[in-house]
Amino acid sequence: MKPRDAYRDAKRHVARKIGFTIHLTVFLLVNSGLLLLNLLHTGGVLWAAFPLFGWGIGLLFHGLAVFLHTPGSGWKQRMIENELNRQKTRSLE
Repeated sequence: MKPRDAYRDAKRHVARKIGFTIHLTVFLLVNSGLLLLNLLHTGGVLWAAFPLFGWGIGLLFHGLAVFLHTPGSGWKQRMIENELNRQKTRSLE
């Protein structure tokens, strides 16, 4: 991998981490407000749990996509490099 490519990948990963942090912050602020509103005005029914649960699932998958590095995560880059190498050897023939 070229240094320029490594820099681009690192920059993209940092941007994804920042995006997740923003998502988490908005999630906490909005759902805290919803829970507070729910408890102050309609104490009997805990309706704020539904958006908390639904959004929480989305936040979970966002976090997994950002922080979980599965072994096959670079398959697309490897396929591109293989194709470039194949084209290069074909043009030399």
